[in-house]
Amino acid sequence: QVQLVESGGGLVQPGGSLRLSCVASRSILSINPMGWYRQALGKERELVATITSGGTTTYADSAEGRFTISRDNAKNTVYLQMNSLKPEDAAVYYCTGWGTRRYWGQGTQVTVSS
Repeated sequence: QVQLVESGGGLVQPGGSLRLSCVASRSILSINPMGWYRQALGKERELVATITSGGTTTYADSAEGRFTISRDNAKNTVYLQMNSLKPEDAAVYYCTGWGTRRYWGQGTQVTVSS
């Protein structure tokens, strides 16, 4: 089994940046792809970005150009760099992976407010 633990959330002003981390309890080489979802209050969970073991990425239209997903297989870690944050980016961000089973983290809160 694999546990995913997110960190890096917090409160930032509009236009600010945050870097989220997702650390897995074991190798993520067999978890492909991995990604980030987010869920804002009162809304459905939406896919933000994915990344394959080879580094191929996808982004939601709302994230393209502002967010960057990356992974460090040696550190069993996936990152989400978020720049130019907007109030509408506020949500709980969840790390996920597709492997033998579907894996989910517990989420980390991102608040964007002046």
